[in-house]
Amino acid sequence: MAQHISAFAIVVPDYDEGIDFYVNTLGFELIEDTRQSDTKRWVLVAPKGADTRILLAKAVGAEQSAAIGNQTGGRVGFFLNTDDFETDYKNMKNAGVYFEEDPRYEPYGSVAVFQDPFGNRWDLLQLNA
Repeated sequence: MAQHISAFAIVVPDYDEGIDFYVNTLGFELIEDTRQSDTKRWVLVAPKGADTRILLAKAVGAEQSAAIGNQTGGRVGFFLNTDDFETDYKNMKNAGVYFEEDPRYEPYGSVAVFQDPFGNRWDLLQLNA
């Protein structure tokens, strides 16, 4: 039996704000945006060509709102792999993405930590072949 992760959720304050960042700033694809009720939508985004999707989940209530940007306890919790680190880093910087650091060139590859506008920490990562 083969298994894979089809999606994971990132809690956001607003669906359209999430779409704006992930689609319009990072260049991800909007896979689905289906209204489920007056207040709930099923919103999936993904990097172009990726199989795993991100479910943008609008926070409901104080507990979920408090988790926005801190879903992984302050650790880098998401990893965006690339095959062209320098170009992606430059394009993301030019698009206004906030990087916590300058690129690092580690034995395993190139990496720089960035944040989405909600505070979630990501690695932009190109592994050595």
